[in-house]
Amino acid sequence: MDNNILKKIEEASYKKRPDVKVGDTVKLSLRIKEGSKERTQIFQGVVIAIKGSGLSKNIVVRKISYGVGVEKIVPLHAPALQKIEIIKRGSVRRAKLFYLRERVGRRALKVNKLKDIYLTDEEEVVVPEEGEAETVEEAVVEDVEVVEEVEKKEESKEEEK
Repeated sequence: MDNNILKKIEEASYKKRPDVKVGDTVKLSLRIKEGSKERTQIFQGVVIAIKGSGLSKNIVVRKISYGVGVEKIVPLHAPALQKIEIIKRGSVRRAKLFYLRERVGRRALKVNKLKDIYLTDEEEVVVPEEGEAETVEEAVVEDVEVVEEVEKKEESKEEEK
């Protein structure tokens, strides 16, 4: 079969996902179906492996729940995966972090050089580090102008009476 035909068919099934890397702490919003009801369940953990490519790309996410390690293998472009949020970006030296399976307690999910970051399917937002100031001046200027316009309207109403 021709690979070009397969690529064209697969393109319709791709979803817009953030660039997930091994070592990231992610929050997965999974669609769970129980009987006739459907709900969203959040699974937060560390990405310990990425397998496959293209439409068949899977990520393995691990978390510790009540002292027990839980891993989920989730297809990246599956319809059951509603949203991916990257909470922290970790710096690692390995492609697979299976050594985290032997660790217990706090060390079980320790990844070096964590950087606070927030990425979702919709947009990219970077959390500023300490010492960096955000620019809020423009918003303040706009609010002052709106308040002045409201005061002018109120004055004109009082003059009409």
